[in-house]
Amino acid sequence: MGLYIETHIRADLDELWARTQDPARHQRWDLRFTEIHHLPRAEGEPQRFRYATRVLPFLTVSGTGVAAGEKERPDGTRTSALRFASPHPLSLIAEGSGYWRYVPDAHGVRFLTGYDYRPRWGAPGALADRLLFRPLMGWATAWSFDRLRLWLERGITPERALANWLAELTARALLLALCLTALDRGSLPGPAPLADSMAYLCPLLLVLGISLALFKAPLATTPAARRCLRAPATRARAPRLLKTLEEHG
Repeated sequence: MGLYIETHIRADLDELWARTQDPARHQRWDLRFTEIHHLPRAEGEPQRFRYATRVLPFLTVSGTGVAAGEKERPDGTRTSALRFASPHPLSLIAEGSGYWRYVPDAHGVRFLTGYDYRPRWGAPGALADRLLFRPLMGWATAWSFDRLRLWLERGITPERALANWLAELTARALLLALCLTALDRGSLPGPAPLADSMAYLCPLLLVLGISLALFKAPLATTPAARRCLRAPATRARAPRLLKTLEEHG
């Protein structure tokens, strides 16, 4: 079961291409990677690259891949395809492949990806992937796409977008903690006279607070995975370009 993520970005196609194809800019907005570097290549060969992801402060998982892009297509769209693999024994992803499509329209660009991978560690790895890792990868990809959108549409840098997300997450956690504390006490925390006078409002305020903490839509300046499509409107096919990379795997 492959992953699919799509967003619409009101931006210039060339600028979107640059911020996704340049490794230095790509690693700034994509939560899945800490570092991406192009490797030397011969004339006419697909671009090879090395990537790394910091899983923990003391643990970095790395891998290599090969990519190719079609910048000029008859229908005006662009495509980028890649294959990747990691020999690191702690990497759940053994190998995989995917693509990006850039579909311009009157209001910007539909930017979408489809990718899949083979997990390692046998049956335990497949179970861990299905229950935890694959949903996490889907969320991280969608969240990153929305962070890219904010960068292009609003000029909010990836670093600022991350700070906005952490600040909003902290505010929601504090509000939820406040509500749960009030629920445990049976009244709102604070001076006793004030709490007593508002006792009849307490259940309503608690429900409102918990709803805001858990279900309120993210702020417009905060990246959110929920803004992206997670399934194609019609059956999506991998581009032919991906097949040309198989011999370079």
